[in-house]
Amino acid sequence: MRDRPLLAGVLGALVIAFSAILVRLADVSPATAAFFRCAYALPVLGLLAWIEQRRHGPRARRDRALALVAGVFFAADLICWHYSIEAVGAGLATVLGNIQVVLVAVIAWLVLGERLSGRTIASIPVVFAGVVLISGLVGNGAYGEDPLLGVVYGVATAITYAGFILVLRQSGGDLRQPAGPLFDATLSAAVFSALGGIAIGDIDWAPGLESQAWLVLLALSSQVLGWLLISVSLPRLPAAITSIVLMLQPVTTVLLGAVLLSERPSAVQLSGVLVVLAGVAFATLGARERQPA
Repeated sequence: MRDRPLLAGVLGALVIAFSAILVRLADVSPATAAFFRCAYALPVLGLLAWIEQRRHGPRARRDRALALVAGVFFAADLICWHYSIEAVGAGLATVLGNIQVVLVAVIAWLVLGERLSGRTIASIPVVFAGVVLISGLVGNGAYGEDPLLGVVYGVATAITYAGFILVLRQSGGDLRQPAGPLFDATLSAAVFSALGGIAIGDIDWAPGLESQAWLVLLALSSQVLGWLLISVSLPRLPAAITSIVLMLQPVTTVLLGAVLLSERPSAVQLSGVLVVLAGVAFATLGARERQPA
């Protein structure tokens, strides 16, 4: 996977596509889902990070500090996203959160000085147009209990998600150790999710056994496997390409929501799925993968 960062990103996006589905099945409060998703992932990530450190030595303090900062963004992202899931459903909430594709590309250009290729520039408005169609903001019959509130939380999710992705990319100074930064970010996210839940007053420290089982599956699949794959790809790909690849997550979640949760996107929303797929294909088809020095 280290030699195929684009493939790692695609597989990681498909794995985390189940995140919103598992959150709905767990049927717990937003802060509770955020905290336990991170907490249950820590033992596995900690073991992997320890193995990496024994093989390659300790990571730089700067990298560890950046990973902890990324975790703060991730905690805010998860809580806002889970509130959006309650308001508009798993599929559309995931789509709204992933308008970060535009934010990441612009921030990476302005702050990190990354050059945007012509294919990437052309694909961003295409993907964004697909996201707008999927969100239900165009046409009638938008799905969700409170679409307007869901959009508000979705935009907040996108902003914090963009910050998480960019900072996590910068924390991966040693490309041989993908689990280390993810462990630090997940630890920080668990702490700040708990603090956020206490401040909001909606955290449940002892969910039922069925909810716990879904949360364990959420942690091991999305937080461990999915984000390890994505962490391998993040430092090896330009920020905009990474963001567009991650757009596979909301597209897949919309389809999973329809099949597994009986969410019924409108014809306009389904056309948006096709537009997003076209944008992703255009951005990644024939793209050269950036190899580490």
